[in-house]
Amino acid sequence: MLHETRHKGLVDQINKLGKKKSATFVKALPNFKVGYEAWYSEALSLLRQVLPDRATDFVGLYQKPKSRKSIQYGNYVMQDYLQGLQATYLGDVKVDASAAIPQFRQQLAILKAARTRFDSTLFEIRQLVQADLFDTEIAAARELLKGKFLRAAGAVGGVVLEKHLRQVCDDHAIKVVKKAPGITDLNELLKANGVIEVPQWRHISMLGDIRNLCVHNKQKEPTAEQVVDLIDGTDKVIKTIA
Repeated sequence: MLHETRHKGLVDQINKLGKKKSATFVKALPNFKVGYEAWYSEALSLLRQVLPDRATDFVGLYQKPKSRKSIQYGNYVMQDYLQGLQATYLGDVKVDASAAIPQFRQQLAILKAARTRFDSTLFEIRQLVQADLFDTEIAAARELLKGKFLRAAGAVGGVVLEKHLRQVCDDHAIKVVKKAPGITDLNELLKANGVIEVPQWRHISMLGDIRNLCVHNKQKEPTAEQVVDLIDGTDKVIKTIA
């Protein structure tokens, strides 16, 4: 009944377009039976890579069960629809192509779940790549420190800290209004949105002050101890605040 109601609603909408427009609209509609097989093959291939634990369920909605003895509403599959099969009893149609609608909808739901998993996997990969990059940059800052290039070492450490704080804001969907936000701006946003506690905020503020000393204050030289604090503190922040 629900299918019939929706079908009637669609027909009514098409008829409202007028004879010429409705004919053009219907003609432009894709052929589901022609396109489904290609869609199914690509979707199954994707599921086997991204969501393998649901691939069997996806196939079960398409493939005829070997143990099936009769066609019923509950075991009607997409292959039956593609072949135009229906079940009759005493001349009355008991199961027809409409039984394939919930099966196809379930396939779509499984595919949508795969998209969510795919997005999550991409996020995890991005986080790993970002962590690798930050570790490399922290190592570079330590090498500069060993060579007594204090300002350069502090500048690199500060860049890593700023990048990480921006990434944390993005991950928590915190809107950054300022066009070129610095460590102080990002630190304030993270505290205001409850991502970090006051002690963490204070620690980052201190690191930001050292970074500014290394980059902006030309009248006072940073000490080796301050740059060590900046590099070690940044390393701690990127490993504990996410």
